[in-house]
Amino acid sequence: MLNQYYTVKLEGSDEQTIQKSRFIGYVKRVETEEQAQAFIQVIKKKHHDATHNCSAYMIGEHDQIQKANDDGEPSGTAGVPILDVLKKKGLKDTAVVITRYFGGIKLGAGGLIRAYSSTTSLAINTTGVVKRQLMKEMIVSADYTLLGKLENALRNSHYLLENINYLDHVELQVYVENEEQQAFRDWMIDFTSDQVTVTEGDVTYIEIDVT
Repeated sequence: MLNQYYTVKLEGSDEQTIQKSRFIGYVKRVETEEQAQAFIQVIKKKHHDATHNCSAYMIGEHDQIQKANDDGEPSGTAGVPILDVLKKKGLKDTAVVITRYFGGIKLGAGGLIRAYSSTTSLAINTTGVVKRQLMKEMIVSADYTLLGKLENALRNSHYLLENINYLDHVELQVYVENEEQQAFRDWMIDFTSDQVTVTEGDVTYIEIDVT
């Protein structure tokens, strides 16, 4: 598993008009080629009357699956520029479809490449990007008299306080980066003069918005 990687939020879209042609960009997070193809077909069905529905996707931990489709545009002017944007932004598990309604003015090869690239970037920016960080769940169990002190310290730290469970003892669910588990444990014990119990939970990806 990668320690961290970037991908898009679940789904989004945006559009622009260039030289009277309407370009609509659709973005979706996908984890398999089947999901990517199904997404493309949904957009093609939605815009069955469009001049082109060009697409690209990049899937896999090491970008094992990379596909681009010009859907009738001159070779290399649509699908590859879309894919290039995904590569430059370092986005994994992402599919993009750009729908074009031709406005009567030819853009030329350079114009098409710029149009498909810029529409892809526009749609991705509107959808939003997240960093998926592999993190370890740590459960801090303490007496209620320590809750205020612990909560304040955790919220002002770089660790992620995810939840507080009010049981016989209060339990604070915290996520820390994999290599920081021992440092976190040591900090908690030192900070509370060894008045807490720290146990390890699951390893999971936590999504952090990228501005």
